[in-house]
Amino acid sequence: MIWTGILGWFAAFGLTLEKIHLAANPNAALSCDINVWISCAKVMVTPQASVLGFPNSIIGLGAFIFPIAVGFAILAGAQFKAWFWRCFTIGVSIGFMFVVWLFIQTNYVIHALCPYCMVAWAAMIPLFWRVITWAGAEGVFDVPVKSVKWFVNASESSWFYAAMTELLALVLIAISFWPLITTAFK
Repeated sequence: MIWTGILGWFAAFGLTLEKIHLAANPNAALSCDINVWISCAKVMVTPQASVLGFPNSIIGLGAFIFPIAVGFAILAGAQFKAWFWRCFTIGVSIGFMFVVWLFIQTNYVIHALCPYCMVAWAAMIPLFWRVITWAGAEGVFDVPVKSVKWFVNASESSWFYAAMTELLALVLIAISFWPLITTAFK
């Protein structure tokens, strides 16, 4: 949890710095602009990059602090009430849904990939699987009796579900960008 929070926070921080750089100089070449389809700038200028009226990376700066703080609190021996875990699980789930929506937008609507965004996605996926499977296994949320065993097993191997989700994302990116990928290496 701590490492995914740190990874996501640094991705959000880097993206925020690039957004500030782009705002100061709209013609700037950003460090994350590699080509026409791997480009932070191409994504940053779209409405999807500022869903609430300000850059999404600011949401990431605030949100990724939570798993870091919760992780360190647990290491220090903190124990949280069920209501806290419900709120935390809901927050992580909303974050995951937001990442899925952003993935769809960049992959199929904007048709450009932002490297910092992809790092944030890569951080959010294992965080989601770890938290949601743990919450189901520990009874944070009521789950059907028949699925409790699945949640317990999934919680012990949440890395597998995260890896499969990451692999699925890579396959979908490859399919979506295949024409550009093949022409880039000609």
